[in-house]
Amino acid sequence: MKGLFVTFEGPEGVGKSTQAERLAQRLEEQGREVVRTREPGGTATGELIREVLQHNRTGEAIFPATEALLFAASRAQLVRAVIAPALARGACVVCDRFADSTTVYQGYGRGFDVERMIGINAFAIGDTIPDVTFLLDMDVAVGFDRLHRRNRERAASRDRFEREDMAFHERVRAGYLDLARRWPDRFVVIDASADEDAVAAGIWDVVRQRAPDGGAA
Repeated sequence: MKGLFVTFEGPEGVGKSTQAERLAQRLEEQGREVVRTREPGGTATGELIREVLQHNRTGEAIFPATEALLFAASRAQLVRAVIAPALARGACVVCDRFADSTTVYQGYGRGFDVERMIGINAFAIGDTIPDVTFLLDMDVAVGFDRLHRRNRERAASRDRFEREDMAFHERVRAGYLDLARRWPDRFVVIDASADEDAVAAGIWDVVRQRAPDGGAA
């Protein structure tokens, strides 16, 4: 049985992790093996890279090219160690962020050449391309209101990307929408400002159509 590779993308505070987990649980209820993962991270090597990228306790500035390559390195490890083997045995892989995040954050956001970034991502992932990418879209200011509430509830500090100014995050959102127009067969844009249950229902409807067996065991 062919596996299914689903990725979740979007700006800060749109609920990617929540919806990824809800989808994974629903697929498991249908009897499917589900592998949950995230970017950057998902492997021991990737988690070390994630710590550098999100918090960078060295105090040394990370250049855009360095940042892009670190993301690609984490992704190359994740694809080969986790994602590709899972898909080969017929599992569903649900990934919280993937290559599109780097294209958008480092390309559109940081100003790194977008086409070059797409090429670096292609080298990192090979032919392991998502079957469907859910882009959870929302007004940037609303997303940050959600993010700030979540951080207060969890007593969490902001990471390097959350500390960027609003202009950066507006570029990120515009970049995502640009990629959705570029690859309409893969991207599904979801209004993340809707009720959480309604968002989950819309995601499930798409997955049922795209899964080889309709999402059932």
